[in-house]
Amino acid sequence: MAETEQPQIYLVTPPDFELSTFPDALARVLDSHDVGCIRLALTTRDEDRIARAADACREVAHARDVALVIDSHLMLVERLGLDGVHLPDAARSVRAARKELGEDAIVGCFCGTSRHDGMTAGEAGADYVSFGPVGATALDDGNRAGTDLFDWWSKMIELPVVAEGALTVELVAQLTPVTDFFAFGEEIWQADDPAAALARLVAAMR
Repeated sequence: MAETEQPQIYLVTPPDFELSTFPDALARVLDSHDVGCIRLALTTRDEDRIARAADACREVAHARDVALVIDSHLMLVERLGLDGVHLPDAARSVRAARKELGEDAIVGCFCGTSRHDGMTAGEAGADYVSFGPVGATALDDGNRAGTDLFDWWSKMIELPVVAEGALTVELVAQLTPVTDFFAFGEEIWQADDPAAALARLVAAMR
């Protein structure tokens, strides 16, 4: 990525949300910022609930020409008219997802802090890899994806990379030269005004 090019925004939905209010909140964020992609990342296993959430988010996203991918649920992509899938299992299912969805679908892959998994995912056909968490969090094993990982990736690998997990204004400023996307989720949705919260993070990229 060229030094002068600002990273794109990749939104991650909350793990649960009210269908009556979230689509409007999402629309306000999309109308106030250029967003490259949205990930529907619900924790529920209720297929009907996922389908209704996907329908609502797809309507908002596609009206604004923004791609919508779903976390994990490969078999729902085509059924729900989505643009692709985000796989949370490092590189293990990238090849199968690409075969299932075809060349035009977006296949992304979360690779934790592993450079090796990222390269494997790229070789298997991923459109992007994401590393994280980049910020301090007590979740998972406590490992963090450091600036050195993104710096190495941006110099050595052409595949787009996403920074995600516990992002702060300071981390955004630090990683802007070495990442292609920032994935913002709870960082903005927990705020009273998600669009304003996103504006603060975007300002740190400049």
